[in-house]
Amino acid sequence: MVAVSDERELSPGLFVRGIVPPLKLGDFRLIAFDMDSTLINIECVDEIADAAGRKAEVAAITEAAMRGEIADYKDSLRRRVALLAGVPVEALEHVYRQRLQLNPGADELVAACRDAGLHTLLVSGGFTFFTDRVRRRLNIDTSRGNVLEIENGRLTGRLVDQWWGDIVDGTMKRATVFETCFRIGCEPSQAIAVGDGANDLEMMAAVGLSVAYRAKPKVRAQAHVAIDIGGLDRLLEVFEPR
Repeated sequence: MVAVSDERELSPGLFVRGIVPPLKLGDFRLIAFDMDSTLINIECVDEIADAAGRKAEVAAITEAAMRGEIADYKDSLRRRVALLAGVPVEALEHVYRQRLQLNPGADELVAACRDAGLHTLLVSGGFTFFTDRVRRRLNIDTSRGNVLEIENGRLTGRLVDQWWGDIVDGTMKRATVFETCFRIGCEPSQAIAVGDGANDLEMMAAVGLSVAYRAKPKVRAQAHVAIDIGGLDRLLEVFEPR
């Protein structure tokens, strides 16, 4: 955990604690991103719920989970997904085409990290319908997310188990970062994790540089870098110019 008292404003809306910039981006080997409200502007589950007329109900659970007020993330996700039963697959496509946007600076930050030789990872408590598309859109190396069960063109309200487990929660995000570090041959201290919600805390605590992007207070308080204003590419201000 990073000491809050160390916080200082590097430039307007960009705060650091526990580190002394400028750092060298090339000293890192991996950057792991959360998706919903980090790389993209929405919480996909909330927007899908809108098609079922249950957005307010689902969004309230999402907000509590992201703030760390719900201890069992898996249970909270199962409850939200159950409320999506009967939603047509076309509604997911509508969310992707009409509501999902990349957050400012996402393209620039991912590209800069790739240019510096970092492996890029998207690890999300959201759904592969969106993570797969965002991964391709940003040219991210690998991704992991949850699979919505679909029957006869509609959501069943259940998730599909995968070879690695059932649900990407905070513990699985951390494990995925460790697994990726092992696969590419680096230490967790050479990894960066970027997130905004409580389910990102475990992976953020496990790496060498943690980044909170417009994050919930509990997350912001424990990150090395907090971006409160501007885009994701503001993280590059922490590093030496290339």
